[in-house]
This record gives sequence, structure tokens and C-alpha cells, in this order.
Amino acid sequence: MTKKQLEESVTYLKNKGFEAPEIGIVLGTGLGQLVDEIEDSIEAHYNHIPYFPLATVEFHSGKLIYGTIANKKVVVMQGRFHLYEGYDFLDITYPIRVMHQLGIKKLFVSNAAGAINLDFKKGEIMLIEDHINLQGGSPLAFKNVAEFGDRFVDMSEPYDLDMREKISAIAKKEGILIKKGVYASVVGPQLETKAEYRMLKILGADAVGMSTVPEVIVANHLRLPIVAVSVLTDECDPDNLEPVNIKEIIEIAGRTEPKMIQLFKELIREI
Repeated sequence: MTKKQLEESVTYLKNKGFEAPEIGIVLGTGLGQLVDEIEDSIEAHYNHIPYFPLATVEFHSGKLIYGTIANKKVVVMQGRFHLYEGYDFLDITYPIRVMHQLGIKKLFVSNAAGAINLDFKKGEIMLIEDHINLQGGSPLAFKNVAEFGDRFVDMSEPYDLDMREKISAIAKKEGILIKKGVYASVVGPQLETKAEYRMLKILGADAVGMSTVPEVIVANHLRLPIVAVSVLTDECDPDNLEPVNIKEIIEIAGRTEPKMIQLFKELIREI
């Protein structure tokens, strides 16, 4: 990755009308309905943006959408990238750097995750307060990282406290139950064994997924305030573990997403 590549990506998007977005949003697996809320939208397919990776997962449509939500300019990633698709950490986080260069001041991230904490149920939303990186690498571990920011990035509070407090207050006001917890990010694409779920619980994870952490690390590298939520799509009880049903996971994500959209829209309105 070079600054020249970033500049080419950004120039292409500005020429399409992506002007000064305030908020960047990354949509997780099965969580694409938010784009219906975007007014006056402009789309750029990933395969047309210089140096952008291509989305390969069937639930991810692979485009960047610019427009207005709650009277604020947003740029939304409909389709994100994962290690399990064969991408590396620089590919996965390249769009975050592009959105930052376009001008975003805040980043919202969503994902679908499995509930490790057995007090959490599928169909609920978890506000991520902290994370555990089990992906075996870092998006900052490359030779010329110092050209883009500090090599050593503080991660003592990776998720913005102010936005977390605001989203909690919105949830209370709107009558939406949200849990709060720690997200563990693994490589995938296979789901976990019973022993791995037990390990994750011992480590202190409340939910597990295959994304988000690389984007959060890069957002912190860019000093970009971030808020992230998990839509809990399955319950990971090692003593009563049922075979995974991907179709059901996507359906639960779709049913729960309207609550997430409501939280994000109100937060956009407030900040």
C-alpha cells in the first residue's frame, strides 16, 4: 500500500461525487438493510475503485454508497473483507483508510457474531466495549506503516466512550435491549469447536466473530473515533451445541437489523 494508491482511490470517488462524508459505516454479514435509509445515494462498485479488493462472500454485495442519513453525509461499505476470503490485513482495512482520506470523522461498524456469554441470546444486540484479537496478525505490521501514522498505537480504549454512552442512552429511550461485552475475532471460516468455545469463555469473550478487529485497529491508528455493535445470531453453548445453520444465522441477522439501524440513525442525528 502506498499513499499514491490511496490518492487514486480517493480521487476516483470524489470525481463520482463522494464529497466530504462525515461518517463511515461498515455493514456486517446479513446486515445490508441500512442502505435503504440512504437518501440521494451514489454508488461505486468495489471492482471499479482503483486498488480496492473485491468482496467474495455471497451475503456481501461489494459497493461503497454515499448519501445522506439524518441530514448528515455518510459513506457506507455494503460488503466487507475477511481473512478467510484469502485477503491480508492491508486489503481488509484499505477501505477504512480511503474513507478517512475522504474526510469521515467517525466510524460505525456492525457484525454478526455468536454469543459466548450464555446470558446473551440470539436476536439481541451487543455493544462492543473491548476486543480480543485472535486473528494472528495486525494491519499495522508492514514496513512503511510510519508513513501513515505512529507504528505503536495505544489500544487502552479502542471503542469511543462518548459514542458508547450515547448509543446506550438511545437504546434506553427507544426501548431496545442491548448487552455490552467483549468481542473475540478469529480467522474462520469454520466455526468453533466445543473446546474452542470453552477457551473463548475462559479468555473473557462475550461474543465471537471473524471481522471488525482489523478495522478497529486501523481506525485507532488514524485516531478515528469508532463505535461497533454485534448482532448476535447464534448461541455458543458447548454443552448443548447444535450444528451451524448459516441460513438461520442470516435470517436472524435480517430480523434483528432494524433495531441496529434505529440505533445508528439516532446516533448519526445526535453527533
